[in-house]
Amino acid sequence: MGRLPLEGVKVLDVSTMIAAPFGAVLLGDFGADVIKVELPGKGDTLRHVGPFKDGEPLRWPGLARNKRSLTLDLRKEEGMNIFKELVRHVDIVIENFRPGTLEKWGGGYEELKRINPKLVMIRVSGYGQTGPFREKAGFGTPATAFSGFTYLQGYPDRPPVSPSFSLTDYITGIYVAFAAVTAIYHRDVHPNGEGQMVDIGLYESVFRMMEFLVAEYDQLGKVRERSPGLSGHSSPAGTFMTKDGHWVVLVTSTDSTFERLAKAMGREDMLTDEKFCTNERRLAHHEETNGIVADWIRTKTRDELLRILDEHGVPVSPILSIKDIFEHPHYQARENIIEVAHPRLGKIKMPGIVPKFEKTPGAIRRTAPDLGEHTEEILQTMLGMSKEDIERLRENGII
Repeated sequence: MGRLPLEGVKVLDVSTMIAAPFGAVLLGDFGADVIKVELPGKGDTLRHVGPFKDGEPLRWPGLARNKRSLTLDLRKEEGMNIFKELVRHVDIVIENFRPGTLEKWGGGYEELKRINPKLVMIRVSGYGQTGPFREKAGFGTPATAFSGFTYLQGYPDRPPVSPSFSLTDYITGIYVAFAAVTAIYHRDVHPNGEGQMVDIGLYESVFRMMEFLVAEYDQLGKVRERSPGLSGHSSPAGTFMTKDGHWVVLVTSTDSTFERLAKAMGREDMLTDEKFCTNERRLAHHEETNGIVADWIRTKTRDELLRILDEHGVPVSPILSIKDIFEHPHYQARENIIEVAHPRLGKIKMPGIVPKFEKTPGAIRRTAPDLGEHTEEILQTMLGMSKEDIERLRENGII
């Protein structure tokens, strides 16, 4: 295995659940040495979230691979002192306690940067470290609602719909990794070599993707309401059923794409019809436009439809279940699902590494750790503690 892009970067991950830990695992995938700091006897709360098999948490392996587990009680003075000693030897600290919690324990950013001026500290919370909501409890689903995203999801005559998985948490995790490498780059290329604190609110990671919403309200005074699909952006677009009962998604985001679709349908007449000749006109007649496409799609089987539209370069995809994904040759060719060893379940599958680097691809170097699996190793190699010191800490509930 060649040198990984983040080899030599050391990370203390003192976060729990999904958003911040996902950012840490992305860094680990590309070579960072990620030390997962967990509460003795309990561990990350994600260890206790389903689904389970034979008592094993099945989400844990994918969100804790390439990490080492150190148990340490930061709420106790001696535990915090050990944490501060570790901070001297690392590049990045990632945390997602409610704002003010680490300060209460004596480990806030101002204290840690005195110990290590080069430290980059990524702080994730529901609403950020500032503002009137800073102390409000924050999880991904409420943060998604606060971002404006949930307001748009669903049908106009039904209640708003939250995402069916922790979308905002995972998006925030990508921002965590992005923030970490950006801050490290800034630290390492500028003469003063200083670290810095990065503040991320969960809701902000989704809100940043809604420039269309901001522009629309600012310039047009429009409050976009709930609607399925890409309503108001392009037409035709949406979910359609084929002759053999399969669902597909089709979108024509440009006029040239619609031109290819019209030719595929044998409806070149639409290209000169005033109701359909531009995206703006098609949006004004969206129901009629989508209806024409839906009627045509219902005359084709899924395989037939995909062949025709692929030949014409029209963006379309079958709507895949996870069973479909496991069996799909493209997923297999891209190694989007990989198999790794598990100490008790044998072999398990998890998502592969994204993105794919040409010269320095990421790697699964270690499976998700058992609670405290690397405590002695870390304390001995990084802090020079003796076995007697470690045993005393364990007896006192510090580790």
